[in-house]
Amino acid sequence: MSRTLRRAAVLAVATAATLVAGTGIASAHVRVSSDDAVPGGYGVMTFRVPNESDTASTVSLRIQLPTDSPLTFVQAEPVPGWTITQTTTQLDPPVEADGDTVTEAVSVVQFSAADGGGIAPGQFQEFRLLGGPFPDADSLTLPVVQTYSDGTEAAWIEPTVEGQDEPQSPAPVLSLTGGTGEAAADAHGSGDTDTDTDTASSATPAGDDGDGLAVTALVLGGLGLLAGVAGLVLGLSARRRTVGQ
Repeated sequence: MSRTLRRAAVLAVATAATLVAGTGIASAHVRVSSDDAVPGGYGVMTFRVPNESDTASTVSLRIQLPTDSPLTFVQAEPVPGWTITQTTTQLDPPVEADGDTVTEAVSVVQFSAADGGGIAPGQFQEFRLLGGPFPDADSLTLPVVQTYSDGTEAAWIEPTVEGQDEPQSPAPVLSLTGGTGEAAADAHGSGDTDTDTDTASSATPAGDDGDGLAVTALVLGGLGLLAGVAGLVLGLSARRRTVGQ
């Protein structure tokens, strides 16, 4: 094999490996999504939490809720094997919500795994909150701290700035441009959360689907590049053998 072909093969392998590794890292962040969260409405927020450790389990998840534009109604969906703790904060000044004056709101929701449990390496878990009303904005930033069984923490708290590259540990950002929000609003008013639980269980965030398709396309592209180089090398080798005979 000539030096040029050897270099091409090495470059193809490195490019494919970089594509596969890079997309895996980029898609491993903690994400939040909703099908029905809109400004002024109520909705189910789904936090998708992958385990990025090769040896430790995720045993705690702390979700920070805003206090400048507080969600005056917050409920957490039970997760088997996890306990839920809510921390409230006094609001100064109080806010009006549904005709009532609200003096305190939930500022932190923490999910804690039972001893020996948690999200094992190579697995992920979804956690859901029903809340509102959402602020009059296009999006809502919800910082998260992920704790592992070996004591290490992954702080997903860095803000994402428009026009700049995504930070290394971005805080999850909830888009407030979902559906009508009527189902969640009705459930809040009536106290019946069955509809919201069904919605949360069947929801698949469109953004994550797009990430998956992009990863698949890049992987297949890298494999196709390798196959093309391999075919070129074999073809030239066979041609040289024929000429030599």
